[in-house]
Amino acid sequence: MEYAGERIREENQPGEKKVIPEGAALTVTDPATAEEKGLRADVFLAARLGCTRSNVQHDIQEGLIAREGKPVKANYKVKTGDVFQVTVLPPADLEAKPENIPLDILYEDEDVIVVNKPRGMVVHPAAGNPDGTLVNALLYHCKDLSGINGVIRPGIVHRLDKDTSGVMICAKNDKAHLSLAEQIQKKEAKRTYLAIVRGNIKEDHGHIETQLDRDPRDRKKMAVVPQGGRWAATDYEVLERYGKFTVVRCRLLTGRTHQIRVHMTYIGHPLVGDPKYAPQKTCFSISGQALHSEQLTFRHPRTGEWMTFTAPVPEDMQTILTRLRHGQFH
Repeated sequence: MEYAGERIREENQPGEKKVIPEGAALTVTDPATAEEKGLRADVFLAARLGCTRSNVQHDIQEGLIAREGKPVKANYKVKTGDVFQVTVLPPADLEAKPENIPLDILYEDEDVIVVNKPRGMVVHPAAGNPDGTLVNALLYHCKDLSGINGVIRPGIVHRLDKDTSGVMICAKNDKAHLSLAEQIQKKEAKRTYLAIVRGNIKEDHGHIETQLDRDPRDRKKMAVVPQGGRWAATDYEVLERYGKFTVVRCRLLTGRTHQIRVHMTYIGHPLVGDPKYAPQKTCFSISGQALHSEQLTFRHPRTGEWMTFTAPVPEDMQTILTRLRHGQFH
């Protein structure tokens, strides 16, 4: 339940009526059961609505959630039979606009552009990140981008997480986009990542194969699930071992959201600095997970020529590698 668009704040002024924007909808929950009695309202609603507690808490603050017509508090203790009314605002109309943002271009021609995305840059606009994205930069730099993904994600064939750096390819026309997407789907395109993980991985090589789906306890996270979800597979090889830390190279066989981050956590070796899956403090300074899209190989959509591009390891990860190699860690 990630609402976008105008928010409504309840002022609680005598006689003042809350104005609901055109297009808003009202969701009414089923009555709370005896088993749910005593839960905090934000916990109850997050489970019922399939969203995070922070989303619910934000909407409670904005006066979008009520019980018996009155605004509810996040710490309200649910009673058996309670019914909540949730105002769902219409999504905002997002449109990516060109912005003069520097790009680290590894290759460019009339069909494709290959860039080295920095850590901290969001790939495309979304609620909470309307500008400053890779798409905004591409629109300023390129005259044309493929339109298959619409006005919010033009040219985007595959994505990297905000705090994952490295090589990405974007399509300048629909023909190139379809060719590249097919190569990724058929596993013809090869993508390798460099990662620094916690713990000592004993095996030199490994293969992880699971089903991935949204974490039922936190919809912003992904999780390995026993059934359902989508099949995900990752190969990895150990490059360097440093006792409490291991440097690995991962190859994606599928491209699921947070795949490497979840898979390495699943085998007990979460990525250093990962704020979602390994929030523990480390002796290293890095903003986000130590994950870098190192290399991408694909067949050029027009010429059929195989092309490989490598993005240099970013400075923050290189600093960690240097410290590990000199034994400067605890």
